[in-house]
Amino acid sequence: MKVDVDTYKEIKRPCYIIEEKRLRSNLQLISNVARDTDVEIILAFKAFALWKTFPIFREYIKGTTASSLCELRLAFDEFGAPAHTYSPAYTDEEIDDIARMSSHVTFNSLSQAKKYLNRVKSINPQCQCGLRVNPMYSEVDTLLYNPCAPGSRFGVMAEQLPEVLPEGIDGFHCHCLCESGADVFQRTLTAFIEKFSPWLDQIKWINFGGGHLMTRQDYDIELLKKVIRDFRSKYPHLHIILEPGSAFAWKTGPLVAQVVDVVENSGIRTAILNVSFTCHMPDCLEMPYQPEVRFAEMCKLDEKDEKGYVYRLGGNSCLSGDFIGSWRFDHELEIGENIIFEDMIHYTTVKTNMFNGIMHPSICIVHEDGEFEVLREYSYEDYKNRMD
Repeated sequence: MKVDVDTYKEIKRPCYIIEEKRLRSNLQLISNVARDTDVEIILAFKAFALWKTFPIFREYIKGTTASSLCELRLAFDEFGAPAHTYSPAYTDEEIDDIARMSSHVTFNSLSQAKKYLNRVKSINPQCQCGLRVNPMYSEVDTLLYNPCAPGSRFGVMAEQLPEVLPEGIDGFHCHCLCESGADVFQRTLTAFIEKFSPWLDQIKWINFGGGHLMTRQDYDIELLKKVIRDFRSKYPHLHIILEPGSAFAWKTGPLVAQVVDVVENSGIRTAILNVSFTCHMPDCLEMPYQPEVRFAEMCKLDEKDEKGYVYRLGGNSCLSGDFIGSWRFDHELEIGENIIFEDMIHYTTVKTNMFNGIMHPSICIVHEDGEFEVLREYSYEDYKNRMD
């Protein structure tokens, strides 16, 4: 069936909906940046791993990045290519498979490199090995997402590196951003060069990680290109890699939910939905942040005036804090009415859970011609089998 992408009035069940037109627009922009700067831009599965869309991705990019053996298998089996792999810690049980399915393996510490580098090279001589480094500079304010916070467990600091890198180390990985602009990357790169320039002649590639939110409307694409070109002019021998996650799926689709009840307590009206924030939008509670809701505006609970109807939005789990809000609508909410949460494809879809046995929203796509397709539906068996 075809759907109205403004209201999704035809949809009467919880659904994550990817809009192919928006996805392709992001992919085209990212592909253009890669072409214009001669860098490699790859998809980070930690932000987006809906593998049934990989045929679309393969039209624009050639590689992915994985942070676990499961993500790596998804890259190898479903994307159809070895991945760039980084994990804070590899284990004896997994390292052989990781080596076999990776094009690059990055170690988080010198001790992990000492333990596994030769093993990786013996299993897969073509695999490039690297070290994650930490310049101890980041403009990410939220500590939960700051990889360079004091005491960080990520990466090797400059003072910990030997003057000559261990034999077999081919590159550096430096990830310091989180949904950041090109100006932040520019300042971060300055800090990186100040710390790690003595070693840059010893490596072949540099991976500047994720957090480059180049598909955000106010992102300065031309500044990003200039920063990359200036760096390349200083270090022309280095192959540059970026691995954004959010940028690929940024604003590519909503989570559509429905109102199932309205309750009132102490003057607060809560619209209870058939989705859960803790299960289906966990970042809203962890970050925390209030997502955009279509046809509504954020407000304070006491803003009950002639401008509209104020509701807190509540989830359907038994976690007391499973709510977000509040929101002003221009009408009284009705049972069965759609509530559309914007920008719920990146990160949200990979972090969901089945706490309380609450049914997972379906995963769907609206193709460019407006045709609606269900990619995945969930059942009791999915919940049961997680604990089988």
